[in-house]
Amino acid sequence: MKRLFDFLVALSALFILLPIIIVVAVLIRFKLGSPILFTQDRPGLNGQIFKMMKFRTMLDGKDKQGNLLPDDERMTQFGAFLRSTSLDELPGLFNVLKGDMSLVGPRPLLVQYLPLYSTEQARRHNVRPGITGWAQVNGRNAISWEQKFKLDVWYVDNQSFLLDFKILLLTVKKVFVREGISAEGEATMSLFKGSDNK
Repeated sequence: MKRLFDFLVALSALFILLPIIIVVAVLIRFKLGSPILFTQDRPGLNGQIFKMMKFRTMLDGKDKQGNLLPDDERMTQFGAFLRSTSLDELPGLFNVLKGDMSLVGPRPLLVQYLPLYSTEQARRHNVRPGITGWAQVNGRNAISWEQKFKLDVWYVDNQSFLLDFKILLLTVKKVFVREGISAEGEATMSLFKGSDNK
């Protein structure tokens, strides 16, 4: 039922939001250049890797050695707006249609984090990752990694249709209030460097 619900809602949302998606894509092309979409390998259900899609929010600025500049130096005011309103997440609806993601679940993080999780934290991959999740409506990037993973695992153990519906409603509220968009002093959140409780 969850998969059917995800598919129908994602398909409906894409039709309804298509004008907004087109406008955002055009603005990104003019303000940030191409590519319009940002794709990156992320671990999904059972740690299987998939290509996650988002709208691009950063410039491609590099230092003299050819390395990308830090996120806060590449983030533009327009990009920050897309993130604060979660408009950058709209292409994720295509991931939901494909079955890589769910509407609700633990957010898919970087592949490089996979060997760093404790056994308990790794349980976040027992379900499909989500566009939004329990951790996102309870602090998003403003809470610690440890808190975020506890919330993710709590969701895995307590998931239900009613909980998903509650999270979706709370997500709409969070988007309008724009809470927890980034960790203090970070463009998004600091890198996860591993758990002390392996």
